[in-house]
Amino acid sequence: MAKRRIRLIEIAHARSGDKGDAGNVGVIARDERFYPVLIEQLTVDTVKKHFEGICHGTVERYELPNLGALNFILNNTLGGGGTVSLKQDAQGKTLGAAMLRMEIEVDESLLDG
Repeated sequence: MAKRRIRLIEIAHARSGDKGDAGNVGVIARDERFYPVLIEQLTVDTVKKHFEGICHGTVERYELPNLGALNFILNNTLGGGGTVSLKQDAQGKTLGAAMLRMEIEVDESLLDG
């Protein structure tokens, strides 16, 4: 099958926030046929690489198949958290938008449906 490189925003939504120094990013498939793509393409390693220079700790991934979603915890990302951080986005509100800019590979046949 032919593959096409797309931005994640074409097949998913995202929400983000914080808990202390950890950023939290939820990625939700726009359609159930895209959930397996999220499982395959959004690994701990690919997300860590995407947030290189921002996420200085480990990345944790949680699967939520009943929601067609993945949740990522980006540890050591927010400069200590909202009350002590000097970062522009100390609560991690822009991490979801940043995640959706990630480029992934998708079978073209999935995009035609």
